[in-house]
Amino acid sequence: MTQVIGPGKTIGIFGSGQLGRMLALAAKRFAYRVLVFSPAANSPTGGVADIEICADYNDLEAVKNFAKQVDVITLEFENIPASAVEVAAKYAPVRPGLEPLYIAQNRLREKTFLSENGFPVAPFFALRLREDLTESLAQLGDSAILKTAGFGYDGKGQAKIANLAEGQEAWARLGFQEAILEGFVDFERELSVVAARGLDGSFAHYGVIENDHRKHILDLSLAPSQLPGHVVAEAVEICRGIVERLDFVGVLCVEFFLTKNQRLLVNEIAPRPHNSGHLTIEACLSSQFEQQLRAVCALPLGSSEFLRPAAMVNLLGDLWQAKEPDWAKACAMPGVNLHLYGKSEARPGRKMGHITAVAATPHEAKEKALTARRKIIET
Repeated sequence: MTQVIGPGKTIGIFGSGQLGRMLALAAKRFAYRVLVFSPAANSPTGGVADIEICADYNDLEAVKNFAKQVDVITLEFENIPASAVEVAAKYAPVRPGLEPLYIAQNRLREKTFLSENGFPVAPFFALRLREDLTESLAQLGDSAILKTAGFGYDGKGQAKIANLAEGQEAWARLGFQEAILEGFVDFERELSVVAARGLDGSFAHYGVIENDHRKHILDLSLAPSQLPGHVVAEAVEICRGIVERLDFVGVLCVEFFLTKNQRLLVNEIAPRPHNSGHLTIEACLSSQFEQQLRAVCALPLGSSEFLRPAAMVNLLGDLWQAKEPDWAKACAMPGVNLHLYGKSEARPGRKMGHITAVAATPHEAKEKALTARRKIIET
């Protein structure tokens, strides 16, 4: 029988951004102690953790000392060096483990894993030599997406190309590092499934969440989805298959494209809580962050039932450019909740917080969330 890491024990978190902050807040409700490890000081997670350890992930002696102080370790982003995870795992369980991180850290490894295991993806090719680009474009046609193989998110490290010359120019901007070329998907909409898997193999999910992006950054998420039941069921089963194949423990998000002929294609995997799942804090009995806590501590998973429809809109640093937003205007709206991440500097494109709105229908929740965001910057 798996030993439960119960309330009062100590949780370690690799990474100190907003995802770690919301996980730490969920842990404090259960009276866990929280230690956070990252190179950043005065971080969003550090602001609510019991102890903030500031050291480089490659400082393996610091990693060892951190791991000795905790009962279990989880993470808030996937780009943790393998060496840090390997050292930490000698002293405390790390959930999820190394294999999901290794796969998710590299787009080429990720797509290869998905394809080889029968999950639906757009056609793709590895780019390592200059001639690979010519050969791949010849098979994909004129329109494709060129992406760095590693360390990309929110549209970073990728470019849409229409011909060989554009491809060569885009790859040159990336320093001709290892890349992946994917067929362009003319999708109808973007979706995600956020799910949790426990140590005992238990599985809980939040159905399908519908997403809108702006400049490659998530702008709005809406749930429950109004898509046909068979699309929702298929997306959930694909997600279940992925977490089971990875023997995953924790919360994972699978991002999908839904094509115009209603075909689902997996775009990316995030082996952690996800931006699109933030609305579960207000909308569901157990949020994605509580599920992450429960899963990594071997507690029974909570209910993922939606109590009411919800929509979330991101608050990017762009909103601060003219003046400090008027938070009182959002707080005055019934059914609207404000989350700020405690980041010291607002920059364009930087996620500074989010607003969640709940209502009787998903459409009403969406309109309420958009209205609240608009009001905070009205003069």
